[in-house]
Amino acid sequence: MRTFPIWRIKYLALVLLFSSGLDATTKQTSDDIAPESGTAKTAKQAVKAQDFIIAAAHPLATQAGFDVLKHNGNAIDAMVTVQAVLGLVEPQSSGLGGGAFLLYYDQNQQQLRSFDGRETAPLNAPGNLFMSANATPMAFFDAVVGGRSVGTPGTVKLLWDTHQTFGRHKWSALLAPAIKLAREGFKVSPRLANAIQKDRDKLRSDPVTSRYFFPDGQALKAGQTLRNPDYAKTLTMLAKYGGDYFYQQNFSKQIANKVQHADKPGYLSSKDFEAYRVIERKPVCSAYRDYQICGMGPPSSGALSVNATLGMLQSIPLKDLSPSEPLAWHYIAEASRLAFADRGMYIADPDFITVPTGLLSTPYLAARAKRIHPTQSSKNIQPGRPPNVAPNQYQPARSPEQDSTTHFVIVDQDKNIVSMTSTIENGFGSRLMVNGFLLNNELTDFSFAPTKNGALVANRVQAGKRPRSSMAPTIVFKGDTPYLALGSPGGSRIINYLTNSLIAILDWNMDLQQAFNLPHIVNRFGTMDIEEDTRATSLTDRFEQMGYKTSVRNLNSGLHGVQFSANGMIGAADSRREGLVLGQ
Repeated sequence: MRTFPIWRIKYLALVLLFSSGLDATTKQTSDDIAPESGTAKTAKQAVKAQDFIIAAAHPLATQAGFDVLKHNGNAIDAMVTVQAVLGLVEPQSSGLGGGAFLLYYDQNQQQLRSFDGRETAPLNAPGNLFMSANATPMAFFDAVVGGRSVGTPGTVKLLWDTHQTFGRHKWSALLAPAIKLAREGFKVSPRLANAIQKDRDKLRSDPVTSRYFFPDGQALKAGQTLRNPDYAKTLTMLAKYGGDYFYQQNFSKQIANKVQHADKPGYLSSKDFEAYRVIERKPVCSAYRDYQICGMGPPSSGALSVNATLGMLQSIPLKDLSPSEPLAWHYIAEASRLAFADRGMYIADPDFITVPTGLLSTPYLAARAKRIHPTQSSKNIQPGRPPNVAPNQYQPARSPEQDSTTHFVIVDQDKNIVSMTSTIENGFGSRLMVNGFLLNNELTDFSFAPTKNGALVANRVQAGKRPRSSMAPTIVFKGDTPYLALGSPGGSRIINYLTNSLIAILDWNMDLQQAFNLPHIVNRFGTMDIEEDTRATSLTDRFEQMGYKTSVRNLNSGLHGVQFSANGMIGAADSRREGLVLGQ
C-alpha cells in the first residue's frame, strides 16, 4: 500500500480539485511536456558528445565555434568566434555594441571565475536621464529609440581581455569566420526576418539602420542573402590592432558622434570608452538539494534571484509533485514573487550601492518561505529585511527589461566551460547602427525614476554605473564536479526560465531537452504568465481559482545548455529559437 507524506495527505483533495484530467502522481514524458504541434516551435533532439560540444542560438555561429574546437581551439577561443558571428547573423540580440556576462570554469585549476562586461552609464549622464519635462518617467520606447539609451559597450573588451589571458589561437584567426560571412553574405533567418517586419517603424528611425534592414525600401526576407561590408571592416581592424582598438579615440569617437547627434541625443563620449574596464567578480553560489548553483553576481540579479527562489523552495517536496499540478507552480510562483520583491529593493551595481550580504542566508530564506500561503496567491508581496541591512535605505522600483539577448555554452576538449549571456537589451537595441553593428539601449535597464516615496532607488541612473541585469549564465556543480551549464535570453523572465529548468532537471528528473521543452509558467509580480499554444494553458482556470491574474502569451526563451555525466556530455537547444548543438 502506498504511503503518502503528511503534507501530501493534507492537500490531496486540493490537488485532485485543481488537477482533474491530469496525471498528478507520475512524471510526464517528453511527449507530454513538449509544445503543441502545429506551432512555430520545432522539436529538437539532444546531442551527445565525448570530446567537446557547443550550443548556440544560430546554426552559423554554432558551426563556426565547432570548427574552432575541432582545430584544437579552447572554449575561450570558440567564444570569440561565436560572439563575432552572432553579432552578424543575430544582430537583434547581441553584438559589438552591447555587453555580456561570462562564467568560465577552468578545469585545470578547478576554478570558477566570472567576468562582468556590462555596459556603463556615460560619465556625463544626469540622474534624471529618463524623466520627462513634467518630472514623470518617459514612456519606454520614447527612452529606447535614439542616443539617450546607449551605454558604453563592454562585449569587445570582455572578449579581448579573457582571450589575452586564456586563449590559445591567434585573435585574428578567431575573427576570420565572421569577416568571411560578412563579406560574402549569409542567408537571413526566418526569426531575423520576422523581427525586422515587426519592428519596421522603429528600425526606420535611423537612416543607416533603415538602409541595412530595408534595402530598396523593402524589409529583408527569410532566405535573402545579406552582406555587411562595414561589419567586415570593423572586425578586420580589430583583428589587426586587437580588441582595445575599439576603445581608442580614433574608433570610439565615431560611435560617440552617432549617439550625440542621433534623435534624442545621448551622452556617450570617447572618455567613456577610455575609462571602460571589465571587472572580475566573485561568483554567487548557493546550495539546492544536493547541488551548488553558481552564477553571476551584481550588477546582475540573475544568480541572487534564481538562488533565492530555489532557497525558499528547499522545504517544499517538489519531487512529490509533477509539472501537471497547479500546486507545484503555485509554490514556484510565490517564491519567485518574493525573490523579485527583494531584487527590486536591494540589487544594483555593487560599486555604487551596498548589496545586502544576507539575501541568500538560510535562516532569512526560510523565514521568507513561511510567507507562502499553502493554497492561495498572496495579495501583498513586500521586500524582506535580510540580515545587516539598513532600514529604509532604498525604495523598490521596476526597470523594464525586454526579451532580446542570447546565450551560449561551450565545452572544449580539456573540459573548460564557457557559459555566456550577451545582449544589446531590447530587440535591435537603440536602433542606431554604426560601422556595421547596432548600439545597445542598455541604460533603460536602470530605474527611470531616481527616487520613490522620498527615498533613493538602488538601481537609479548614476554616471559610470552599470545597470542591473537579469542575465543568468549558470553552472551547477554536484560535489566539486560540473553537472550543468546553461542560460537563456528573455529579459527579467530569464530568472524564471532558469529556475524552472533547474527544478525540472533536479526535482522532476527530466533530461536537458525535456526541461527546455517544458511549457513556461512564469510569475514575477503577481500575474501568472502562461505560454500560449502549450498544454500549460489548461491550468489557467485552476490558477485563477487560486487567486492569480493570468496572461496567456508568447514566452520566447532561448535556453541553451550542456549536461555532464560519467558517460560524456549532452547538449540541448531551446525549440523556441533557431539554436543548434554540435559535438564530437
